[in-house]
Amino acid sequence: MLALNGPALPPPRRARTAAALLASGAAVTAALLGVSSVPATAAPTTAAAGRTTTAKSVAAPDISGANVKAHLNQLQSIATANGGNRAHGRSGYKASLDYVKGKLDAAGFTTTVQQFTSSGSTGYNLIADWPGGDTGHVVFAGAHLDSVTRGPGINDNGSGSAGILEVALTVAKQNYKPDKHLRFAWWGAEELGMVGSRYYVGKLPAAERAKIDGYLNFDMIGSPNPGYFVYDDDTRLEGVFKDFFATRNIPTEIETEGDGRSDHAPFKDAGIAVGGLFSGADYIKTAEQAQKWGGTSGLAFDRCYHASCDSISNINDTALDNNSDAIAYAIWNLSGGSTTPPSGNVFESKSQVAIPDGGPAVESPLTVSGVTGNAPAALKVGVDIKHTYRGDLAIDLVGPSGKAYRLKDSSNSDSAADVTETYTVNASAETANGTWKLRVQDVAAQDEGHIASWKLTF
Repeated sequence: MLALNGPALPPPRRARTAAALLASGAAVTAALLGVSSVPATAAPTTAAAGRTTTAKSVAAPDISGANVKAHLNQLQSIATANGGNRAHGRSGYKASLDYVKGKLDAAGFTTTVQQFTSSGSTGYNLIADWPGGDTGHVVFAGAHLDSVTRGPGINDNGSGSAGILEVALTVAKQNYKPDKHLRFAWWGAEELGMVGSRYYVGKLPAAERAKIDGYLNFDMIGSPNPGYFVYDDDTRLEGVFKDFFATRNIPTEIETEGDGRSDHAPFKDAGIAVGGLFSGADYIKTAEQAQKWGGTSGLAFDRCYHASCDSISNINDTALDNNSDAIAYAIWNLSGGSTTPPSGNVFESKSQVAIPDGGPAVESPLTVSGVTGNAPAALKVGVDIKHTYRGDLAIDLVGPSGKAYRLKDSSNSDSAADVTETYTVNASAETANGTWKLRVQDVAAQDEGHIASWKLTF
């Protein structure tokens, strides 16, 4: 949205420039990679899986604030490695998109990368659909992934991007079965005038727009001197967020600082119901707001808004956690559904296998028996690896045929510790019974770790 003029008005949240749109769409999907076999030893155990919880009885999960913060650390590392920002047309933005997409692909989402052109550079939107649910009724959550050129954009808007990413991954971890279809998006070139989201909405046929029951936007949810602001564009969606914050005795205010100046605007303009959350930018916190929310009156909600200091230290962890939980509350309540833990037999290896530092690949085998036919098209692979720098690790599942399925690539922008993930693999070409292996290689020196455990769910 363009800047507001006039001395009586407070400074606008975003000063934007007009951007030309020339574009074509492109879908990108992940491929499974095959590699050769390396011997090792381990001992398997087996256990039974859990039962289905009845529909409508499932409470929204608590989202791990530590996991959301870990995603922000990755975005900070990406910015640091790419000129200090993650802006449209810069390498840091594409690396950010690749990080998010890799997480979603591994969790079993169907991802699409939509390409457009703005200011002479190629831009990208990332759309992720969770399989299942009534596609005639879509609950849609989004956040812009780009930063300004002046800084890494960890609050604006790494925070919203990380929040919806962890909610999406929790959907997968809980094997959530929504009644309505769930869709998530990470928008490009928002800082140039909501270019990516405008392109997406503009390309949607009217029939597809009509299927979106509500679009929820999350732009800045971890401001260091935070407020709790709720979009008031739609009474029903506003009420869901207010209900959540009431359970935590957190008062809210109507969001006005960024009204119409983020990616919900194109959806609203198209007649789609919108809602969302915001923790404040460069407006000044009043004494009354400080009294009910804490923090410091007379200072901006985010003093580093659109500045180089919008780094990993520019985050209020409590606000980030509260708002991430609110996102999950809204997604679960608006979509309905049930949680179905993976069914069938669980085969698990708890034997620890050391991973040589910068050395050859090692394998942890387990034997599957008593399962009829082939492995499923959505085989769940649970991995627990303790390691001081997970970016060094390349991880594969090796089937009984000897074919390897890539679970995780090494990446110098993946600077967190440990790998605790559940991956989804199409292993339907493999006979279920036989010896399966988890293969791990540490591709660089100076870090150490081990495979703590891993499991397959059939």
